[in-house]
Amino acid sequence: VQLQASGGGLVQPGGSLRLSCAASGFKFSANVMGWYRQAPGKQREEVAIILSRGITTYADSVKGRFTIARDNAKNTVYLQMTSLKPEDTAVYYCYTRGVLVPSSWGQGTQVTVSS
Repeated sequence: VQLQASGGGLVQPGGSLRLSCAASGFKFSANVMGWYRQAPGKQREEVAIILSRGITTYADSVKGRFTIARDNAKNTVYLQMTSLKPEDTAVYYCYTRGVLVPSSWGQGTQVTVSS
């Protein structure tokens, strides 16, 4: 299982970023995909999940601001983040799990929201 996240960076409050995660090593279309994040001094938390059928769930803190999507033809999952706040600052990790794949996380991409 390989999960390669990209798209992080420094953005001002109220700004937007789109994270991408290129996946390989498993049957992407059959797996649950998602994003977690971990802020300094805090536990890793689930941000958004998308099932193989496209059903999505979000943490309350990001509902209405973040959108998760998947492209099964490209084996890629995205996280569109808008109206970013300083408290969204964290390392964001791509996530997957499936029938034959245990819960797995990628290497993470840093998102910093600051003026």
